[in-house]
Amino acid sequence: MADSDIYDTPFASVPTKMQDVLPTVTISEVDDASPAEANAGLYETTLEVLGKDLNIVFPPKTAQEKESIYEEVGTLRKSNPTQQQAVEELIKTEKSYLQTLLLLASDIQDRVKQIHGIDVEGLFSNLNEVLQVSRAFLKELEGVDSEQPNQLLQISQVFLEFTEDLENVYKVYCANYEKAVLLLESYKKQGVDQEILHILQLTAPHFNAQNLSFFLVMPVQRIMRYPLLLKHILGTLPSNDIAYSSLQRALAAMEELNCNINEFKRCKEVATKYTKVEDLSLMERLSRLNKHTISKKTMRLSQRLKQEAGLVPRTESKEFDVLVEKFQDLTSQVTHLKENLTTYLKNLEVFLIVTPHTCELDITDGPVQQYRCFAESLHQITFLEFRRRLERVVFQPLCSLEKSLTGPQQLIKKRLVKLLDYEQLQEKKRESGIVTYEDETAMSTYRAIDSMLLAELPSVNEVAHKWLGQILRAFVTLQRDLAKQVLQVAGDQLSKSPHSHVPTSAFWKLTEDALHQFGPQLSEFCKNFEQVLPSPSVQLLSPTTKQQIMSLVKKYGPDKVYQVTGNISGSRDMDLTLQKGQVVALLHDTDTKGNRNRWLVDTGGSRGYVQQGKLQPYHLVHDQTPLQQSATPDNDTENHQHSYTMQEIPTAEVPSARPPFHMVAAYAFSARSSQEVSLQPGQLVRVLEAQDKMGSRQWSLVEVNGQRGYVPSSFLMAVPLQNPSTWAAPGWTFPPQQT
Repeated sequence: MADSDIYDTPFASVPTKMQDVLPTVTISEVDDASPAEANAGLYETTLEVLGKDLNIVFPPKTAQEKESIYEEVGTLRKSNPTQQQAVEELIKTEKSYLQTLLLLASDIQDRVKQIHGIDVEGLFSNLNEVLQVSRAFLKELEGVDSEQPNQLLQISQVFLEFTEDLENVYKVYCANYEKAVLLLESYKKQGVDQEILHILQLTAPHFNAQNLSFFLVMPVQRIMRYPLLLKHILGTLPSNDIAYSSLQRALAAMEELNCNINEFKRCKEVATKYTKVEDLSLMERLSRLNKHTISKKTMRLSQRLKQEAGLVPRTESKEFDVLVEKFQDLTSQVTHLKENLTTYLKNLEVFLIVTPHTCELDITDGPVQQYRCFAESLHQITFLEFRRRLERVVFQPLCSLEKSLTGPQQLIKKRLVKLLDYEQLQEKKRESGIVTYEDETAMSTYRAIDSMLLAELPSVNEVAHKWLGQILRAFVTLQRDLAKQVLQVAGDQLSKSPHSHVPTSAFWKLTEDALHQFGPQLSEFCKNFEQVLPSPSVQLLSPTTKQQIMSLVKKYGPDKVYQVTGNISGSRDMDLTLQKGQVVALLHDTDTKGNRNRWLVDTGGSRGYVQQGKLQPYHLVHDQTPLQQSATPDNDTENHQHSYTMQEIPTAEVPSARPPFHMVAAYAFSARSSQEVSLQPGQLVRVLEAQDKMGSRQWSLVEVNGQRGYVPSSFLMAVPLQNPSTWAAPGWTFPPQQT
């Protein structure tokens, strides 16, 4: 038969027209039969014909083929229970684990908190955060419908979604677990473990736990079990299953999570090792020296010298440098603030010691008694409460902040040291291609420290910045509260004053008149005290100190010699720590950045920077031309006190005409030797010479109350000449009168 005949000749068993298939129905038969009966017969006949056609296209299976199909379906049905059991094991164990966490975080932790001397945070770490994440994780697992065909796909998606949250909470808990175990061992030595065991027997008797570590290790075990549970589920699936690849990704995520936790734990151990600040003596440091440490330090020094000479490149990290610069700025600000606050508290303490209101003046009423009540209220209530709040709210948090920054600072220093080792080992690896196990450990130590700092320094800077800002806001708030309290107390006392209802302008006029009235009396009192009190004694210098001062004067000149007015504690690089009264020589009146508040000085043995405000010009006592003094008894007094008078010194000729100005003391000055004279603010001064014997204009020879001596020229002030009978002590600028 030709190929064309296949399409031209119909099959014998296949009808050529639809009329040949359908039975012939006459019109009368249609009319006699009902529509439903006619349709039913039509459908039955059509189904019989279609069934015959299907048997031709799809011949019926034999008995052996049917048996093979049933066996295949049975095999598939046998694998479903295994998958379901694995999923049920995951959810069931997670539910049991969550119940144990609830017991540990609520009943056990709350009872352990009541034991005195227990470090609850060190024992339980971030257990509450672990509980919160585990509760949300179990809720999502239970929300997966077991009847759905994509159940395993949904479970894998839950693991992938919670990977980051699980890692964030479990890495902190696992890193702190070793510390918790050490704490339990210390409590066991102290006998506190029996109290903890009693709590476990009361709250969880069905566990039969012998110590708290039985519960504390459960989160560590649970996070390590997730990869095993996923492997078990994955083993029940064929590789062509729709959920197989998704479960593989979830398994890989859990394995990577455990690796990250282990790496984080190792980094924390390295950081803990190198952040410890050891206060070792010189002998203890020398005892630690051995051949190995000397070799390491020598290689580091050699590597540093090569880098400075440009022989080898230096590893740079701009990201790390920016973070460290911000951290160092914060550390410097915290240090300076603590120093200033310490000085503030000391001055406040000195202020509270002076209590003139406690002196008995035999005055029971009037303004004096009102002032006593006002000052007593401030000293005994307001200022004491302010100091207490200042120490508790500002100073103590500031000290804690400074202490918390010590660890990262030590780690930054150690990172610079380990970087030298790392660069040298990298060079060795490039040259020889071989590194030992110790070398690989040293390189991994540097990488751990570097990664830890890069990860943690941003949060450290942010938290420290917020902490410092909160401390400053607290300090400002305390100052504002103090001002309100003082004004309130002053207002209460002012209401009792006879001038409380006087207008403001009239009140200031009364105050100014009172000051001018009592000014001459106060000046007369000061003169009387100066006549009665002896002149200051000479401060003898040791030969060593005297020789050091003369050496500084000879080397730098008398104009460059200064004396320290208060103790100085160096807090920055190149800063000096000096004692009050120490003499230094000025080298430069600015630092390297142009800051005029930091002076470069020489102590005769070391050089460094000090604060300009802590220095004042030093007047040298010249042995070659001393101002002779003779002790003569004062004939006007009957006591045994002596007054000292200076021998006459040739002075410049003073014009007879009275100048339009005269000199007064602007500040108080205490004489340190017989060649100097003391001053009180507002005291009349007669200038004999506007310079000392060396020609320095920083010192002036003056006469005060019949005594002659040197005083700092900057302590003198020219004021307009007034009639002596109406002269008053210098006052202060009054605020503008208000109407």
